[in-house]
Amino acid sequence: MIYDLIVLGGGPAGYRAAEHAGQHGMRVLLIEERSLGGVCLNEGCIPTKTLLYSAKLYDGARFGKAYGVTAESIQLDHGAVVARKNKVVKTLVSGVAMSMKQHGVTVVYGKGQLLSKSAEGFSVSANGETYIGKNALVATGSHALVPPIPGLKEALAAGIAMTNREILDLKEVPASLCVIGGGVIGLEMASYFASAGAKVSVVEMLDKIGGQTDSEIAALLQKHLEQMGVTFHLGAKVTKLSGGTVYFESKAGNGEVSAEKVLVSIGRRANTEGIGLEALGAVVTRQGLATDEFMKTSVPGLFAAGDVNGKSLLAHTAYREAEVAVNVMLGKKDRMDYSAVPSVIYTNPEISSVGETEETAKAKGLSIETKKLSLMYSGRYVAENEGGQGIAKFVFEKDTRRLLGISMIGNPSSEIIFGAAAFIGRRMRAEEIQKIIFPHPTVGEVIREAMF
Repeated sequence: MIYDLIVLGGGPAGYRAAEHAGQHGMRVLLIEERSLGGVCLNEGCIPTKTLLYSAKLYDGARFGKAYGVTAESIQLDHGAVVARKNKVVKTLVSGVAMSMKQHGVTVVYGKGQLLSKSAEGFSVSANGETYIGKNALVATGSHALVPPIPGLKEALAAGIAMTNREILDLKEVPASLCVIGGGVIGLEMASYFASAGAKVSVVEMLDKIGGQTDSEIAALLQKHLEQMGVTFHLGAKVTKLSGGTVYFESKAGNGEVSAEKVLVSIGRRANTEGIGLEALGAVVTRQGLATDEFMKTSVPGLFAAGDVNGKSLLAHTAYREAEVAVNVMLGKKDRMDYSAVPSVIYTNPEISSVGETEETAKAKGLSIETKKLSLMYSGRYVAENEGGQGIAKFVFEKDTRRLLGISMIGNPSSEIIFGAAAFIGRRMRAEEIQKIIFPHPTVGEVIREAMF
């Protein structure tokens, strides 16, 4: 059989592409080396959110007195939390498998490798078998970056240091945890383990946490985490590990943090090696497998979506990239737009953003005006967030008042930010957004309030 599409990788990009192609009558083969769902479902998005929700419930019970709720002997059973996490993952992985079956996708478990391209299509091997596909989509994802820090390799081998994969299966909460990296994964794990009772330290090379997050909002999150007991060492470059001791240097001088466990969370790297890209002559950059706005690589008929192209290492971006790739294969008019991709840090409180921040807009030389509103403008926020200090920051194009970006800290901003993404993606101006009726009372009403 000659398939219409062969997909390498069963993560969000891979399974969404297979599903979408199957929905449109394409004959699809999906090759996955480990488990359907990829990093997101098995070692990332879903497992971390399961842990963080348990921590949120625990914190709510512990600090419920302000809401008139009191309880005694509140405990967080980390073993039970991990067991539930595994149950959630198993349920969702089974759901992906069922979706593949429903859409006629053939799934092969093994390592897929691109061999060659001929008039028939792409030859792809897996488990000693060779398959032919008219089109091929590379969706092999990414892996945790492990830098060449002296002593890190030994600490990983000893089980003292971990990546996001291993930390999610810890049977017990460590007495102390040092997180190397103050990005999304590092902050989410710092938040969970601090709630769970660990003494947490974060060592971050930049002068702020949260990567590209708006500086003021990142500072508010840092303040909250510090109140939870998290210690931050910013502008600090890790120089070596010795067992559980992390040594670093900063402008303030040399320092060290000793912990029972160390989480290495400084970024991810595209999985481009060992899958045959060289044989096809595909262009691979330091970022990943190069693609254009149609998700095409430099090789006709070869597409890439998800983390492997290095453009936006987010599951929701991968879904959309996969749909664009398949639509282009089907001859439909479609293209990828990265201007309105939401980003969320699922700490408690959450941080959500989309589009430009004040810093990124100024760096691009855009003429802007900004506005900041307290979430206290929302009656629901006041009702549900005793002592909350949430804010929302808005970036407008100065002359037209077209909305360019929103950044928020506060719950449940992750459930609101998609609306902002729609406004930005549709290039809407403030006066147009004013006419949209928001439900009351909701936290999202602050968006409409800011348009006046």
